[in-house]
Amino acid sequence: MALKVTIATRLYPPEVGAAAFRLEALARGLAEVGAEVSVLTTHPPGPRLPAQPAVKRWPVLRDAGGNVRGYVQYLSFDAPLFFRLLWSRADIVVSEPPPTTGIMVAASSLLRRRGYVYYAADIWTDALAATDAPAPVVGLMKVLEGIALRRARKVVAISDGVAEQTRQFGVDPARVVVVGNGVNTDTFSAEGPTATPGYRYFVYTGTMSEWQGAGVFIDALVLVLQRHPDVRLHFFGQGSAEAALQSRAREVAPGRVLFNGVVPPDEAARWLRGATASLVSIVPGQGYDFAKPTKIYAAASCGIPVIFAGTGDGAQMVIDNDLGSVSNYSAVDIADAMLQVLEAHDTRRATRSSWVEANASLRMAGRRAAAEVVSAVPAGR
Repeated sequence: MALKVTIATRLYPPEVGAAAFRLEALARGLAEVGAEVSVLTTHPPGPRLPAQPAVKRWPVLRDAGGNVRGYVQYLSFDAPLFFRLLWSRADIVVSEPPPTTGIMVAASSLLRRRGYVYYAADIWTDALAATDAPAPVVGLMKVLEGIALRRARKVVAISDGVAEQTRQFGVDPARVVVVGNGVNTDTFSAEGPTATPGYRYFVYTGTMSEWQGAGVFIDALVLVLQRHPDVRLHFFGQGSAEAALQSRAREVAPGRVLFNGVVPPDEAARWLRGATASLVSIVPGQGYDFAKPTKIYAAASCGIPVIFAGTGDGAQMVIDNDLGSVSNYSAVDIADAMLQVLEAHDTRRATRSSWVEANASLRMAGRRAAAEVVSAVPAGR
């Protein structure tokens, strides 16, 4: 009898996001080894999708930007999820953050006497602590995240940094495995359609939140424009800091910073291929320096250099693999890095893309994660 696996996640394609793509790769990896996979997720914004037997969707509350982000929005998914999981015929469940989802998976798994795997793409409360969230809220979420991590039969981490951070919750290191992370290298590749807007531009892709501090790139662009007034900066994505970024752009660089919203992956890849460089940032000292943002892989896979502002594991990865350059988290230093790439001849497009294919293919990460999920099921089930 085929192994039955249920994946519990707020995000799943066609929604755009690293978590959605990562879990789709996991589902495909599980299917490749003969598992029967079902996904408990949400209805995406827009028209209702045709029914899919393996993907069971639930209506949820979304914020003004269309995201399932915020405690009321989380609750609209997590509360029904508990009962959906009770009725789910699964040998094992895979939980995606946030911790509130992990708690529902843990509680339902306890009642159904089955195990679950926690897919740790990040340490959620470390990111929360880097925002202006009240300390009591951060503390409560930390307790919930600790319970979800400790009770998991296995914790699947996307990087050594994330795996290391699980130790703060007292998780048995023997139950934490690193499977890596990556991008769809069929979509994000150096070859393919390229955006040609008629000017040179930099791109920022993905989530815009406080701990990423992308506003520093707008201030850096102001300095770059003094020498290269034709240059633009495109933001693709959304997030809690988007309104503040738009306000800052209107104030200091009107008409030079464009916010394009969330676009399909193939459209994002088209703009990446045509960009001078991709901009990635993590505010130093916020407790999130262990992160390796997926946008690094996407940019490098499309062949363009990354300008990483900050310190930590992401910066080290860019340095070690010659994926671009690393800058201090300051507008002046970032502007210097932007000017250097604007005024240099890039010869490493194919090399960067090849490195991602060999080291950060989402296909391979999904297969590794699938193998760990299967191994977490006891013999005889």
